[in-house]
Amino acid sequence: MKWIYVAAGIALFIKMLAFPNVALESVDLAIVDSIVEDTGVPNAVSGIIFRNRLYDTIFEVIVFSIAIMGAKFLLANEHPSQTIYQFTDHPSIVLARLGATIAALISIELAIRGHLSPGGGFAAGVAGGTAIGLVAITSSSQWMEAIYQRWHAATWEKVSVLIFMVIAVLTLVGIEVPHGELGTLMSGGWIPVLNILVAVKVALGSWAAILTFIRYRGLL
Repeated sequence: MKWIYVAAGIALFIKMLAFPNVALESVDLAIVDSIVEDTGVPNAVSGIIFRNRLYDTIFEVIVFSIAIMGAKFLLANEHPSQTIYQFTDHPSIVLARLGATIAALISIELAIRGHLSPGGGFAAGVAGGTAIGLVAITSSSQWMEAIYQRWHAATWEKVSVLIFMVIAVLTLVGIEVPHGELGTLMSGGWIPVLNILVAVKVALGSWAAILTFIRYRGLL
């Protein structure tokens, strides 16, 4: 039987080589151009996520919030880990902190310019969460908790979601701000703001998840 699968795979590979789809349909290009024109941002993906398919994006944010709440709820009845190990050797700490700095800068870049170039709020939030995770594996869990509480990160996470929902509703009912000049930083209407809000939500939500798992499961 496996030889049938191998033969089918070879036949499919030969088909792709013999009949490549090299022709670009003008209709496809017209669709991309219309999305860019309607949204006012060169990054058509951001335009689709935050305008054409905004309903999907709203529920993606909600699902992420439920996932963070679920992690806290499921682990709430467990006993915190007695011993939490962190990296202690100096080279590892330096490399992790350097990586965290780079990831944080990339996160800011993706959040601010996500509507102009490849990137966006979700990618920026993942980069920010990566930076937080790299700091967490080289720092005291108590210190991370203290920073989280001092800056009211949980509150800012909730506020970012509420503002995102309000702007999303305004967009869906047709209330928009001027798009500005295409290709400039201050363009795209609500899209740059939504990008930043999603980045804040994902980064702070990742921070909460990291602290929760470190507290109850240790450094994985």
